[in-house]
Parts: sequence; structure tokens; C-alpha cells
Amino acid sequence: MQPFPSDQIQLPRNMIENSMFEEEPDVVDLAKEPCLHPLEPDEVEYEPRSSRLLVRGLGEHEMDDDEEDYESSAKLLGMSFMNRSSSLRNNMSVYRQSSNGSCSLPSTRTMVVCTVILVIAVALIMVIYLLPKCTFTKEGCHKRNHTIELIYPLATNGKLFPWAKIRLPSDVVPLHYDLVLQPNLTTLKFSGSVKIVVNIIHVTWKIVLHSSGLNITKATITSAGGHQEKLAEFLEYPLHDQIAVMAPEALLVGQNYTVNLAYSSKLSDTYYGFYKISYKDENLKQRWFAATQFEPVAARSAFPCFDEPAFKATFLIKIKRDEKLSTMSNMPKKATTPVTNGIVQDEFFVSLKMSTYLVAFVVADLKNISRETNESLVSVYAIPQHLNQVEYALNTSVKLLEFYQNYFLINYPLEKLDLVAIPDLQSGAMENWGLITFRESALLFDSHTSSARDKKSVTAVIAHELAHQWFGNLVTMEWWNDLWLNEGFATFMEYFAMEEIFPELHSDEDFLNLIFKAMMKDSLNSSHPVSSAVQSSEQIEEMFDALSYIKGASLLLMLKHYLTKDVFQAGIEVYLHNHKYGCAQSDGLWDSMNEITNGTLDVKKLMKTWIVQKGFPLVTVVRKGKIISVKQEKYLYLVEPENWTSDASYLWHIPLTYITSSCNFTHCTNAYLLDQKSAIIELPEEVEWIKFNVDMNGYYIVHYGEDWKTLIDLLKKNHTALSPKDRANLINNIFNLAGLGKESLEKAFELIDYLNKESSTAPLTQALFQLSLIYNLLEKKGEQQLASRLMHRIERLLGDKIDQQSWTDDGALSQRELRSMLLAFACTHDIRNCRTTATEMFEKWVNSNGTIRLMQNSLEGEVIRTQELSHIIATVSQSLPGYLLAWDFVKENWEKLTQKFHLGSYTIQNIISWSTSQFATKAHLMEVKSFFESKSEQSSQLHSVKEAIETIQFNIQWMERNLAMLQELL
Repeated sequence: MQPFPSDQIQLPRNMIENSMFEEEPDVVDLAKEPCLHPLEPDEVEYEPRSSRLLVRGLGEHEMDDDEEDYESSAKLLGMSFMNRSSSLRNNMSVYRQSSNGSCSLPSTRTMVVCTVILVIAVALIMVIYLLPKCTFTKEGCHKRNHTIELIYPLATNGKLFPWAKIRLPSDVVPLHYDLVLQPNLTTLKFSGSVKIVVNIIHVTWKIVLHSSGLNITKATITSAGGHQEKLAEFLEYPLHDQIAVMAPEALLVGQNYTVNLAYSSKLSDTYYGFYKISYKDENLKQRWFAATQFEPVAARSAFPCFDEPAFKATFLIKIKRDEKLSTMSNMPKKATTPVTNGIVQDEFFVSLKMSTYLVAFVVADLKNISRETNESLVSVYAIPQHLNQVEYALNTSVKLLEFYQNYFLINYPLEKLDLVAIPDLQSGAMENWGLITFRESALLFDSHTSSARDKKSVTAVIAHELAHQWFGNLVTMEWWNDLWLNEGFATFMEYFAMEEIFPELHSDEDFLNLIFKAMMKDSLNSSHPVSSAVQSSEQIEEMFDALSYIKGASLLLMLKHYLTKDVFQAGIEVYLHNHKYGCAQSDGLWDSMNEITNGTLDVKKLMKTWIVQKGFPLVTVVRKGKIISVKQEKYLYLVEPENWTSDASYLWHIPLTYITSSCNFTHCTNAYLLDQKSAIIELPEEVEWIKFNVDMNGYYIVHYGEDWKTLIDLLKKNHTALSPKDRANLINNIFNLAGLGKESLEKAFELIDYLNKESSTAPLTQALFQLSLIYNLLEKKGEQQLASRLMHRIERLLGDKIDQQSWTDDGALSQRELRSMLLAFACTHDIRNCRTTATEMFEKWVNSNGTIRLMQNSLEGEVIRTQELSHIIATVSQSLPGYLLAWDFVKENWEKLTQKFHLGSYTIQNIISWSTSQFATKAHLMEVKSFFESKSEQSSQLHSVKEAIETIQFNIQWMERNLAMLQELL
């Protein structure tokens, strides 16, 4: 999926209350309740761990060994024994209240008794903790598998729901789905039925699967050899989006059964599941469009299913529709048959084995153009009035598809590939296998009106989604903790393919800027490892962030340069061949790479230091003659005393690269693997200068100490001795180090003094980005005079270059992008009469084509599509009055926002970030904290909320550290 960007499960509110007050129980003891269905003897047991009572799953075969999983299960079950001891606690106070209301000291006897009780309690806890394989109940110690008191949550009908974990049990796996749907674009509802063929791994009486917001009316089970459907009871547990189909008899190991479910629901008002979209046709008449967005966990809201990526199966899809509309799904259409007057049914060929989140279907009035390549028909669809804007997308898709097939040495496996422009889509695009959906702005291109940036954007999104047809679709991550295997790889291939096929687009510079921004996020304490444990839907949604996409991609780029491109490509080929049509974990990728390196390098050992640790290293370089001393430490914006020890334990295996004054061409790049805290590199000769992290191909920041002066002098005398990406890298590093207090802001400003000679986009973009951050902090802090002085300095530095830009759209793409960037900056800050010229041109355009409540209009989705809301908030928040308006808007509309976009989604992440990132006062810090603390626990525990709070803390620290220096410098 292409974005436009507490580890533990939180105890639901109703279960917190019910675990403490037995008057309204949400869980019950099976010993006190008659058994509704036969239960496996090994389903639940209590096992003491760390002196707490925890629940061990519903059978040993259904448990993994993750301690966090045990704890989440215990929390979700809500132990009712807590309140049983409340009366004891009330009577055991060792302090007694005297008649006058004061407290007297306890007697000696009381102290002795309490001490004895405490010793006995500690001894019991130690015995419980140390006894292996022992299950404790009221009756004492039981051996494993002994039937004891069981605790389950309650289903919606008040009966026991036989599963308590968020993840589905592994005793049943799906093999095939027969799905029949009938959406009604008049009533905006749909009905459906699904037959799921399942295989039994462990004997069981239940089939637990996902369902969300579906009105299930009937459930039956049929055995593989039987022809008669048997009615089955089904239970619902909405808290986990789960249903349990209870078998009338035991389901036997190795046997196949068919579960048949009938249901109905409404087309969604959100961007998830099977949702509705309105648009205006050529005659300005309102029309309806139905499409799907299932990633990550919304297939369950369109049909009951095993909605986890590892549960791959085949799908036969049939859709009943109005004969005036058309339908599409993952596979080519097999047949169309009449149903009733005006209604027909489209049947599609059986799919390849795939995950539920990749299933897709669209019901709409669409037109297309097509082209065949390598026995696959590539088509681009749009609403009729936009058909004239799809040709570029078709040509680009064919080129990219051919490139990927040659690079991976695996053909695209489907007979068709459809790319569909959706009028309203939250993400940039979604990689559904064989049916990729896009925002219209991410697929449509008009050669007469679209900009150079539009062309690059459309190309990038198509490249990303086509890469997913191999990374994500053919080989899928086993669980969402390894989402980076999908998104990191697709992002890496996106930019690699663009460099290979469309070098004129200079996409590598865009990727560089994204890496810089990802490192800002990754430098916070609230960051997370690329591969992180997740369980809840909010945690899964939050994995779709810059770390999974950009950091994941940059780590692959670093590995590619270290292994060499041929070894890296061979490793990818092995990985795809080893895991095709299946699932993989991160280790599967490293093992495939190790097959190629054949013992010369342990890729797994190297890359695990980057995948399982959050953050990135700061490498400090000291040069004395031919001797280069290098040392690594964790780069961190805010160093807190309690983190010193843990941060000191961080160690990365860093593939260092460097060039020197003796030879600064690409083929002269040197490499050194820093796998210790410090090391010595001896050069063959003394050099005038040395530059590490060549072209920013490594994911680390470098501090040159005294050598910063040497590099500053080099840029002043001969800046082209370094590549544009190396120059951008130096600008980024020195400003970050100044923010950290490891280098002076004065030296950072001295380094960019050479910019009046700069003509490349990458270093200018990075310099203006860093200066804009400082300007925004000063302006929002109320230091308008100082902010104005900063802008005057920038104008002196770049004013002539701005004057040289014409208000046309001619020239090479790099020239056009540089022009756009400089003029946009000038108009934003009213430099060199830019606003006057822009206003005149805008009025002329408006008059020839014969403000404003942007945020409210985009939330309502009428004048402006709701999909654009986060961008509008970002734009509004840039101005001095707008940044407070944006925050007020978020506060006032938080419930609406989270209903539309879902907690944890990257849209919510962006909205939180943009509306708070420029605050730099303690008052705003407290306001943001208080606001989110007043919301649900799920809201306050979002990574994006923690990042927002930490960013404000950093802004406060930055101002305290640098304000006096800025007053002197400016």
C-alpha cells in the first residue's frame, strides 16, 4: 500500500470494570456455569509467572511462547479474583485510627503478625513461580492438561465465547472460499454468502474466524464426505471481530469441512472494507461507486474469513450487479449469467493462493484502455470523463512490469493486471493482486495540465504497487510485525526501478529527502524497531509508517551497496523462489542472502542489528594523519538519565563507506564494517579530507569533529568535489548535530554559505528544509523579529537564484523541480515580490476559466474530497494563525476524524504530527498531553501521540539551547 505517512494490548474499558466488580460479569467460571459445548481438556490452564496469575491460551498447540501474548490474554480475561481480596485488604491495615481521627503507630504485636504473614506470602509466591509445569487452582497443583476452572469472555448472546486471544487459533486453516455478493448501489447495502473449505490441524469443536459489522443469519457445517449441511450455532465476540462456529460433533484431524455463512451489511461510510463512493458524472449527476480496501484488517467487514496474512487460500468470487454497471475482481471474468430482471451475476476464475487483505472487487461504471505484454493483459480503468488521462499510466505499467519480470526472473503469474482510478481513496494506492486501486491523482496524467511533479508521482506509485505483486502478493509477510518485508521492499524497488527505467526523473533525490525525514522520526525515544511485535488493529495500523516504508527501504539500499548489486539481486531471486505463494519472516530473507554469500558474510547477523533495534547510530570520526578513529553510539534527540544504560548497550554492524581527496569518484568508494563500539582505519596515505557515508547510502549520521572546518572549506572552494547527495548529506548531518548540541549552530550556518554557488536540487532542498524548521519554531514561539532576520539572511544567500527563475514550465525535469521549489519557498515567505506575481497569474487563470473553509469542507467530503484532509491540515498549519486553527480543528473533530480514518492509520498519524509539530512552549506541551489523556486509552497510547509529545519537548529544548546563538548570528 502506498501512503500519502504501548506495545501491550490495552484492557478494554468494559473488561476493566467487569474484572473488578462482579455485579456485571463479562467473564464467568466454567465450574459455576454449565458447559455449552464439549471442550478440549487442554484448553485453558492457569500458570503462575512472575507472581501473577496468567491464562495459558486454549490449548498448548494454540499457544506461542511470547510472554507478551500471555500477558495480553490475562488482561483480556480480566481476573475476577482481584475484588475477592478487597475485603481482606480493608481489614489488614497496620495503622489504626484513633477516636480523634488521627492515625496511631501499630503495636509491636501487630508488626510481628504482619511480618510473619508477609514472609509466608513471599514463600508461597516463590514456590508457585519455581515449580515447573504446575497448574494451580483451588484444589491445589494439577499436572498439565488437567481440567480445571476455565475463564472465557462472553459472546453477544450471553453465552461463553470459546476463544480469548486476538490472534486466531491454529487448529483450523482455510483452503478455499466461494464468495457470492450482491451490492445495491441504490439502498447502499449488500448481502452475501461464503462457503469456506477448512482443514483440521488439531481436533476441535469450534471454528473461530473473523467477522466485523456483518449481520450473520445462518451457519452450517458440511463434512468432506457428506452431502447434508448441518445447522451450527455461532457465537459473536465483537471486541476481537471474531465469531465461533460451534460444530455439532468433533472435527477430526486431517479432514476437510465446509462452513457456510449467510449475512448482510451496509456499504461502509469509511475508507475501509466494502465502501461506497459518490461522484459526479459528465452531466453533473450524482453516481455511486463501490470498492474495497481490506489492508490490513478489513476483509472481515465484507465477508467472514480468516483475516490474517498467513491464512492463505484460493477464492472463487461471484458478484450480482445491475446490468448497467460493471464489476472487477482479482481474476479475469469467467462468465456472466442473468439472475432476475435487470440483475446479472459475474463469475471470476478461481484465484491463486493469497491472503484475505489482497482480495478486491469494484462495482461501478468504468471505461478502460488495454495492452498485452508477456501473456498478461494490462488495463487502466477510470470513470468515463477521465479516460483521456490514463495513457501514461498504461505505458508506464507495461515498462515496469517487464522490468520486474526480468529482474526477479519470475513472471507475473496472472493473466490480467487492472489498474483502477478510484474517485475517493484514503491511501495513494492498494496492491490487490491483479486489481490495483489508485487515487485518481496517483494514476491519472494529463499532458496538457499536469506538472512534472505529477508525472514523477504517478510513476512512483505505479512502480511501488507493481513491485508488491512480488513482494507482498507472491511472498507475504507471515504477520504484521514484518510489514517492512512488504512495504520496505516495495519502496526500495520503486526507486530502484525508476532509476533504471526513468533516469530523467531523478527519483534518487526524492528518496534521499524521505530518508532524512524518516531519521527524524527514528531519532525519537518513541520510535520502534522496523520489526516490532503487534497485536491489536491500532498497533497494526501504526506499522504503516515511515519506518516500515522508508527505513526498511534504506536498509535494503545499504545492504545492496555492501553486498554489490549482483549478489543482492541473486539473494532476492532465491528469497522469492523459496517462499513463492507462501509467507516469510525477516530471517527468511537473510537466510536467502546467506545462500549466496556462502559463509563469506553472515547477512543475518549484520542485518538483525538494524531490524530489531530502534533508532540508528551516530558515527564520530577523528582523523590524525593516516589514522582514522571511528566510534559509534546511539543517536538520540532527547537523552534521559534512565535511558543512558540501555542506550549504551546499542551496537550496530555498520557498513561504513568513505571517499577521500586522493580519489573521490564512485569507483573509489572504500568500505569498512564497524561491528564494534570503536575501531581504527589506516589509510594508505595522508589525505586533505575524508567524507563518510558516500551518497547517503548508509542509514547513519556522521560527526566529523575538527574536520567539519575542512569540509566547510572544501564546499567553499570546490563544492563539486562532492556529489549533490553528499552535499545534502553534510547539510543534514550538521544541522541535526547542532540540534543535538554536539555541534554549533554557527558552524552549520557557515557550511551553507556556499549555497549561492549551488545549482543542484538535493542540497538546496535540504538546506531550505532545515532553515524552514528553524523559521517555523521562531515564528510560532513569538520571535517574529528574529524569524524576519533569518529570512533576510536566506534572501541574501539565495535571492539572486530566485530572481533567475522564470514563471514557465519548460526545461529539463531537474530544472523545473528546482524552479518550483525556489518559487514556492519565495512565495511562502514573500521574498522578491513572489506573491505579487503569483497573485496576478492566479487571477488571470481564474478569469480565463470562468478563501475559505478548506478543513471543514474536506471533512464533509463534498467540495473537497476527505482523502485530502491531512494535506490541508498540513498546509494550514504552516502559517502563523493557521497552526493554532489546525490544532483547534483537530481537537473539535477528533471523534469524527477517528471514525472516518481509524485510530493508528497513517492519515491520523499525519494529522497528529502536522497539527502539533510546531509547538515549542510548555503550555502547548501540557495542552497536547491533557487532550490525548482525556481521550480513550487507545488514543493516548498511539505511537504518533508519543512522537508528538516528544517532538514538542525537543522543540522546547532546541529553543533553549540555540535561541541566544541565533540572536548573535542573525
